[in-house]
Amino acid sequence: MRSIWKGAIAFGLVNVPVKVYSATEDHDVSLHQVHEKDGGRIRYQRRCEICGEIVAYQDIDKAYDDGDRTVVLTDEDLASLPAEKSREIEVVEFVPSDQVDPLLLDRAYYLEPDSASPKAYVLLRKTLEQTDLTAIVRFSLRQKTRLAALRVRDDVLVLQTLLWADEVREAAFPALEETVRISAKELELSASLVDSFAADFDPSAFTDDYQVQLRTLIDAKLEAGDALDTSETFGEQEEEKTASGGEVIDLMAALQASLEKSRSARGSSSKDAAGDKAEKKPAKKAAAKKPAAKAKKAS
Repeated sequence: MRSIWKGAIAFGLVNVPVKVYSATEDHDVSLHQVHEKDGGRIRYQRRCEICGEIVAYQDIDKAYDDGDRTVVLTDEDLASLPAEKSREIEVVEFVPSDQVDPLLLDRAYYLEPDSASPKAYVLLRKTLEQTDLTAIVRFSLRQKTRLAALRVRDDVLVLQTLLWADEVREAAFPALEETVRISAKELELSASLVDSFAADFDPSAFTDDYQVQLRTLIDAKLEAGDALDTSETFGEQEEEKTASGGEVIDLMAALQASLEKSRSARGSSSKDAAGDKAEKKPAKKAAAKKPAAKAKKAS
């Protein structure tokens, strides 16, 4: 595997340098479009609608169109955004693992320790295991701010990006709003049917039949000599670019400083709360004296 990104998990004042790897891969057979007549590859050209020229990738900028006006954003503009410059995976909070809705889970990435000593990495991993919590983190990758769940799988930290709340559609189906009566017998038979299918889940027991059959078809055509010379019809593919990231500080010192900072923040909050109460008490006493003074005057 090749890392796609480098950064550091910011856990209080502790930095855990990591390399990021895609945890999944697409096993689908890659297919291209070709001309039926001669097998030549069909390519889609990036043509400018103003001058008609075919534009190279390095000369292409991004733009936003609001319907009436277009705002052009250059690579320099996007690189100037603070979020994009950050190489930090910031731990925002720790939540019970069962509170992370599976519907929110998106892409998964493995994290590998990227320092001479993996101690900080192992400490964070063991902490998550013992507390049975999931860390909610925030970071930037490929010009997007991401929210993700940081958890442990087979002694490896796994970063799984989360969809934003407004990216999950509401399931509003009129048919489900109707009252449906289910008899005890129907429920019993349904439960029996479910029980007959019950098993321990093993992902490796399942195969993608379509891809297997497609591969068999391709191999048969290759064996029969029903193929073209690739160099005459296909071009070279571009390689992905990778990035680099940071280092560690003294682990014990960082942990202690983080703890003291947290206690200090809680302490100041308690003092502020106590101060507010103290300010309110004299006001109540003063208010209590006024009726007495009026009563004296009346007598």
